[in-house]
Amino acid sequence: MDSILLSALIFSPLLGILVLLFVPKTDEVVIKWVGLLATLLPLALAFLVFIGFDQTKEALQFAEQYKWIDFHIQPLDAGNDFVISYDLGVNGLSVVLLLLTAIVSTLAAAASVWIKDQWKGYFMLFLLLEIGMLGVFASQNLLLFFIFFEITLIPTFFLIGKWGYLDKEKAAYSFLIYNGLGSAILLIVFIILYMKAGTMNFTGLSAYLSQSPEMLERLYMGEDFRLGLLIALLVALGVKLPIVPLHSWMLQVHVQAPPPIVMIHSGILLKIGAYGLLQFGVGFFPGEFEKIAFWIALLGVINLLYGAFIAFVQIDFKKVLAYSSVSHMGIVLIGIASLTEAGTQGAMFQVVSHGLISALLFFIVGLIYQRTGTSLITHLGGLAKVMPITAGFLLVGGLASLGLPGMSGFISEFMAFLGLFKTMPVLAAIGTLGIILTAVYILRAVLTITFGETKPMLISIKEARFVEWLPALILTFFIILIGVYPAILSDMLHLTIEAMTAGKGAMS
Repeated sequence: MDSILLSALIFSPLLGILVLLFVPKTDEVVIKWVGLLATLLPLALAFLVFIGFDQTKEALQFAEQYKWIDFHIQPLDAGNDFVISYDLGVNGLSVVLLLLTAIVSTLAAAASVWIKDQWKGYFMLFLLLEIGMLGVFASQNLLLFFIFFEITLIPTFFLIGKWGYLDKEKAAYSFLIYNGLGSAILLIVFIILYMKAGTMNFTGLSAYLSQSPEMLERLYMGEDFRLGLLIALLVALGVKLPIVPLHSWMLQVHVQAPPPIVMIHSGILLKIGAYGLLQFGVGFFPGEFEKIAFWIALLGVINLLYGAFIAFVQIDFKKVLAYSSVSHMGIVLIGIASLTEAGTQGAMFQVVSHGLISALLFFIVGLIYQRTGTSLITHLGGLAKVMPITAGFLLVGGLASLGLPGMSGFISEFMAFLGLFKTMPVLAAIGTLGIILTAVYILRAVLTITFGETKPMLISIKEARFVEWLPALILTFFIILIGVYPAILSDMLHLTIEAMTAGKGAMS
């Protein structure tokens, strides 16, 4: 055990929840300030972990391990007592996602100024959601991962269903049903792995599953059995990512949830699926993953093209961005499926890049919606004349989303496709059509909103104040920083991804 820094990071939002318990529910100003300030401590601790992470070491860092659960029950195959430890630690993947979570959470808390009522309940659920997200990425134990994963579902359900728009309850229940089914499948896989290996620790499971094929056959963990577990993981995490056709619930959430929650959902929660595919799919079942890599890449291309085609015909900008998320998650899939270091780095770059870009775009949509009451593209023409700063950030977000060089979207797409061209050039060539379509639907939507004749409902609205567009400025800074200096991420990811892709027969 090196420190308790990760535990402090995960549970630091509890301070805000405890303070809110003693604040009168009618005191809006104090509640909103407490809610915002409560996200600054985990943000500071996440930066501390990021800065303190040693890029030259492959091993887990900031590790914590304590005896947690100990029942005297014999697992079926392991021959040990029911012992589960409290395991935390970070590698190159998780340290980046912890920082992304803290940044987006703080900016979403700032955007929560638009919430109109019941602020106390809102911010308590918001901070509980942040605890769950931080815990997911810091966990090094299947049970702990699953508990934090479930913690993210409960507050998200209420935040959508209580503070969303017209069809909020339908969106909330759709979210809960789909993700609940995915969680059930995930739990079954985790239980099977524990009963077989006798441990829930990620490192211990990797060691168990890396034994010789002959030994795994004797342990009733043959190739077909492992492949079945991997496919089950793909389905469970594919709901979260989401993978077409498991995506319909996500579209409702992106349209009906309040803007700050959509910032978190698109920016962070969807990325749990990608993180799980890398951590469990590639990490636990590398040989089996290689066998189905083509089909995963094919699903990625379908995601990319389907999302882009459907986004092109939408007239609601929220739906354009929702289908854009489906499309961009396809790039994550093809990067992972390439099983090359370049492609996997591209997938992780896309995870971070899309987290920042989608948060920026949904923030701008929320800002516009608060003033106009609409997100219909045809009703928002001429925005640049009345809200030039807001329109400028919208244009920046659009250009980043279509992959303009010098922004984070470009480097992620370039590396993901570079990896896929090395292993599956035909699929990669087909997938590049999605990049062209992305430019088409993004430019169509953004330019229609930004320029042209000013629509009647925009004539009397005022430009956002500095405090309102400050989150957009911060997100823009990180988008450009990663675009012009990608080494800030690649140095963190290199050793972890190199270890994951080594020995797959597709190493770049």
